Amino acid sequence: MLDAILWLVREMGMGFYSFFYAVTHPDLWLSWVWNGLASTDDKKALMRFIYYGGSRELFFVFLDFFLILTALGLWRRRIMWGSVIAYEKFANALGRTAAWAGLIMVLQQTMVVFLQRIFRVSEIAIGPFSPFGYKLWDGFTLIEKDLSWWGEELKLYNAIIVTLCCAYTFIQGGHVRVDLVYARLRFRRKKLVDMVGSLLFMLPMMLLIWKYSWPFMWRHLITPAVSASDRLELMLRKAIVVRWNVETTGFSPSGFDAYFLFKVLLVAFTASMILMAITYFYRSLLAFREGPDAETKHLDKDTLGEGEEVYEGTH
Repeated sequence: MLDAILWLVREMGMGFYSFFYAVTHPDLWLSWVWNGLASTDDKKALMRFIYYGGSRELFFVFLDFFLILTALGLWRRRIMWGSVIAYEKFANALGRTAAWAGLIMVLQQTMVVFLQRIFRVSEIAIGPFSPFGYKLWDGFTLIEKDLSWWGEELKLYNAIIVTLCCAYTFIQGGHVRVDLVYARLRFRRKKLVDMVGSLLFMLPMMLLIWKYSWPFMWRHLITPAVSASDRLELMLRKAIVVRWNVETTGFSPSGFDAYFLFKVLLVAFTASMILMAITYFYRSLLAFREGPDAETKHLDKDTLGEGEEVYEGTH
């Protein structure tokens, strides 16, 4: 038991060291951003970025900052409220923006069906002389793809909604819940359940998904492939031959060919929900301490207007 405690304290201390070392030595892990993969050192910097992005070191940096922010929030409650308000505003803005992908998806599907059934076209073009996707004149075409490409791209819009609107939907209380006990509990016990759930279930699951989705994304961006089990020494040896190899293979010869974007969205989803778990823990803790009035304090929820509450699915 003592050894485990000493290990934890040592790793948390190394978390501060790792953070300040990374900040003071950006060339060791970020030189590929401004230099590209021009040299072996730049390639090694990219591999360090990939390795530490899903590493134990990053986890303890994250844990250190979480504990510091929590301690400051307990000392000065407005700091914790500020964190809650800031992230909920960001998540709401992101979700409300990403939700427009649903409208684009419907319009594009309508265009695909209309042009395929009425005009029997095999390609759809976007440009000043291509009204509604039907090319009238050659030239000045911004993008021209096979009909199957546009049909398969609809999955991307669906993925955008699922991944980037998840935290927003959580804030709005729109996720489906299977409740057997929660509704019967008193207010403070509900907040205890929320805190335990966010820290022991939601946050660990999101961290686990991050650990494997991060290298999974990079597997479809570079070659040779990397994995979550690769050690730093192995990745630095791979750096000698590393190069960009963005996934552009579709399920059909003329189909959608940017499936790497789905991997990027998976990482974005995980990051947003990690921050959502922390934000929900903070809001539940503040409500536990301040009472029922704090449950909706500073909460920016969508509304249809006064008198329309029955149609909003409030619960």
